[in-house]
Amino acid sequence: MPNSEWMFKTARELSRALTAKQVSALELAQDAIARIERYDGRINAICIRDFSHALDAARAADAAIARRGVRALTGIPMTVKESFNVAGLPTTWGYVQQKDFVANEDALVVARAKAAGAVVLGKTNVPVGLADWQSYNEIYGTTNNPFDFGRTPGGSSGGSAAALAAGYGPLSLGSDIGGSLRSPAHYCGVYAHKPTFGLVPPRGHTPPPLPPLPLERDLAVVGPMSRSAGDLADLLEVIAGPDELEAGRGFRLALPAARHADIAAFRILVLDTHPLMPTAASVHAALDALAERLAKSGAKIRRESELLPDLASSSRLYMRLLLSFLAAAFPPEVYEGMRASAAALAPEDMSLAAERLRGAALSHRDWIMCDGLRAGLRARWRALFAEFDALICPIMPTPAYPHDHSPNQSDRRIVVDGRAFAYMDQLVWPGVATCPGLPATSIPLGLSPEGLPIGAQIVGPWLEDRTPLKLAELIEQAYGGFVPPPGFT
Repeated sequence: MPNSEWMFKTARELSRALTAKQVSALELAQDAIARIERYDGRINAICIRDFSHALDAARAADAAIARRGVRALTGIPMTVKESFNVAGLPTTWGYVQQKDFVANEDALVVARAKAAGAVVLGKTNVPVGLADWQSYNEIYGTTNNPFDFGRTPGGSSGGSAAALAAGYGPLSLGSDIGGSLRSPAHYCGVYAHKPTFGLVPPRGHTPPPLPPLPLERDLAVVGPMSRSAGDLADLLEVIAGPDELEAGRGFRLALPAARHADIAAFRILVLDTHPLMPTAASVHAALDALAERLAKSGAKIRRESELLPDLASSSRLYMRLLLSFLAAAFPPEVYEGMRASAAALAPEDMSLAAERLRGAALSHRDWIMCDGLRAGLRARWRALFAEFDALICPIMPTPAYPHDHSPNQSDRRIVVDGRAFAYMDQLVWPGVATCPGLPATSIPLGLSPEGLPIGAQIVGPWLEDRTPLKLAELIEQAYGGFVPPPGFT
């Protein structure tokens, strides 16, 4: 089947075409299915196909359009990260022992997307336990980057990013605690939004076989992915809002409007260096080019500010909080080993690896103290966002790197312009927004000299998600955005 004119259209463009009867929802679903069947043998982004139900949903969407019952996502084909429950489909999180677990009901955000008329094609691949910036497991194999099959598409929402880049529908759902929305967007040249912590309810984004109960998982969020900034904002409107099972808790959707509607009105801090992790020259160059363009468009650009929180201290705090949360799910023998290693640390060891060990062994008392430090960090960010509207900084230190499935991540290295650094230390860039719970919108900036995508994250003020989303949309309109990978057009 030849490629169609619809394959890289945005959800907004497809909605207009559906309403104008230029194409049917069934045709869009069939086109996306044909692309998956044509290309996914090389990418392996879609680990669970649900084409029969997708075609039924598309027919129902066409019937709704015929009776003018159009909703926000009526007839739009999309994918869902494997870690979300979808009724009747497996949810494994990559754990072999859970390969036969089948969800009885949709995750809340999946249910909201379906209620808005979306056509779910299937589920996208993840790393085991969602714990890597690569997407591979023994059940479903390895997902490849559409720009270079020998490289990672990112993780843990890597299958979703690869699916978007390959043209398998314009929308997807992912999650993020250590850059799991943002790193795949960066590596695959697409868009993603990490919402303000607590804005989007995570019920049903649940490790099997646990029941899908309302639960606040520290630092973790779920959010939208797309090939355009405008689509991100639209999908966020659909999925955000409090969980109906938790009356009185959660944020209402009446978020503040974007601070500005014109690039020239924005006050932007651009940051491309971190005291604990270098940034590749290609990432520096892409950020410099964006800063220059924004300045020429009239935006007020600064490259430094005394208001910026101490990135080294906040990164160490993030490591402790993150590992305190993750270690709760470690096997007892692993947890006890980390506690022993933490007890043996020298007090003067302030490395990020040492902080991760300390985090895994935190007592509840120590966690409360760290949470108090986080409250102070949030106050410092509030002060910064009184002077600036957004921070733009890297998502990860390099473009996508070659697959590395070494079983012990502490043995892996990330190579930055010829120098090797601890693989897990890359967490410092995602942590800029994750630790204080701030919204962050990932945007593509262009391609590296090797033809690999490079992105950036626009970090915004607490609960002002519409501000980074709007700036992302303005940047896309002014300078361009997603570029399809070679060989997929």
